[in-house]
Amino acid sequence: MANIYDDVVEVARRTMVLFFVVDTSGSMEGAKIGTLNQAIEDVIPEIRDISENNADAEIKIAVLEFSSGARWITPYPIPAEDFEWQYLNALGLTDFGEACAQLDEKLSRNSFMSDITGSFAPAIFLLSDGAPTDEYRENLNKLKNNNWFKKAIKVAVAIGEDANSNILAEFTDNIEGVLTVHNPEALKKMIRFVSVTSSQIGSKSAAVGKGGIDEVRSKQEEFLEQVNVAYSNGDFEDEYIEW
Repeated sequence: MANIYDDVVEVARRTMVLFFVVDTSGSMEGAKIGTLNQAIEDVIPEIRDISENNADAEIKIAVLEFSSGARWITPYPIPAEDFEWQYLNALGLTDFGEACAQLDEKLSRNSFMSDITGSFAPAIFLLSDGAPTDEYRENLNKLKNNNWFKKAIKVAVAIGEDANSNILAEFTDNIEGVLTVHNPEALKKMIRFVSVTSSQIGSKSAAVGKGGIDEVRSKQEEFLEQVNVAYSNGDFEDEYIEW
């Protein structure tokens, strides 16, 4: 007699894409880009562990850099277990509008969100130390109308006081999603916190309907609550020492 469990089929997990959108303009040269590269490389094993131990979703990673123009480092989202960080160099302008256009293009079921098993809304992590040098407004407004972007967990790290926090707040939809750091140690802490926390929250199922707007908004709110807790615990204590 056949065992009743012989025909049990493993249910495919859904996907959650973690996007790193990285300013690699000339002003990032030196300690900023060096710290960023090292910090993201160091946190990848933690993201890999979160994905491997998650019954609901597999985490995949996509990387977009922007300076004079914008380009995808990853031609498609890479499973965290296979992902290796490629060190980025800093040179050129800050074509933020082009980055918005590239992100809008890939946030589509015809592109990066096409997994047949289905996708949770993504987590999008923007890092920048300056202000746009291109005409960004039209592309940003178009991106903000993208349904995947609307539902995403969005956070921006402003690296130093020269970063335009108001524009970053337009990207995240609120100033609470803009986190400012003033030195390498603070940047390393923030990259780890944002990467790990957004991966944990973004890749879990919620109690309410799958993929619904209310569900994803609650994930954004949960992320911001975790930010507030971390600040209140002094996790982000940042002596005001510029780069």
